[in-house]
Amino acid sequence: MKAAIVSQFKEQLEIKDIPVPKVGPRDVLVKIHACGVCHTDLHACHGDWPVKPKLPLVPGHEGVGEIVEVGSEIHHLSLGDRVGVPWLYSACGQCDYCLEGKETLCMSQQNAGYSVDGSYAEFCLADGEYVVKIPDEVSYVQAAPLFCAGVTTYKALKVAEVKPGQWVAIVGAGGLGHLAIQYAVAMGMNVIAVDTGEDKMALAKKLGAVHCIDFKKDNPSEKIQELVGGVHGVVCTAVSKVAFEESYRSLRRGGTFVLVGLPPEDMPLPIFDTVLNGVKVVGSIVGTRKDLKECLQFAAEGKVKAIIEVKPLEQINEIFADMMEGEITGRIVMDMSS
Repeated sequence: MKAAIVSQFKEQLEIKDIPVPKVGPRDVLVKIHACGVCHTDLHACHGDWPVKPKLPLVPGHEGVGEIVEVGSEIHHLSLGDRVGVPWLYSACGQCDYCLEGKETLCMSQQNAGYSVDGSYAEFCLADGEYVVKIPDEVSYVQAAPLFCAGVTTYKALKVAEVKPGQWVAIVGAGGLGHLAIQYAVAMGMNVIAVDTGEDKMALAKKLGAVHCIDFKKDNPSEKIQELVGGVHGVVCTAVSKVAFEESYRSLRRGGTFVLVGLPPEDMPLPIFDTVLNGVKVVGSIVGTRKDLKECLQFAAEGKVKAIIEVKPLEQINEIFADMMEGEITGRIVMDMSS
């Protein structure tokens, strides 16, 4: 099968012909129809994080397609089922985190396109217990980015615990942020979007943001405090220290700051203000299988739709170059159906 492979960190990916994976008793084999490109894939290929991925590696954790082979111990899935292979490739199912419904915190988890081969390929092996079915109303191309960007932002909004009618700030209106705005609106929240540039401001407004703040023209936290007296929750998808600091200062008393982006710098936490104002600072990473099913249902009902540019697998190095330059609006999805 054809696959994009990284053999050494920071080197370009190569398109190679490799064997189709063999299916074990608890596995399924998925013929990949589409795969989203996530910034995490770039981090994996560059070895940016303290825990390194395996090498050589087939990246990709937003792969969607149809099941073409089912392991002998998997009985809830059938040939032809439309499924996605998410970042949470598998977990142990028996630790405290798994049993409490916090499987994304499992210390024994495997991650698609990181610790195991992912879906930048014609076929992808998956754990049959952890793939998630795609609603019939959602196309493969539309479903792909929801398996990471979608579920990540949806889960972050759940963690923020902002009630319908309350205010939430979405900092960064790009690949994750433009989905976060839509989920927040669909969940009944009043949205303030923070980014820069006329195109981003217009997009955020179109997607339902009540207020749009260009951080190059206004100080976001001061503007938010002026407009609404601070937000009840803020989800920061940006990857800069300044964005995180401004996010923190945007909160009202008792608000929740949800960290999603992963900037290279540390952010000092003002402990006195955090205690005095009763604010919560929470990290949120992707989502569980239940979160995924919920976030896909929003798309099935037409309430959320990713802005997508479709490209072929052969252009993956050009896609990564554009990603590093910040030249991508929305999400890139590689169409593998041909």
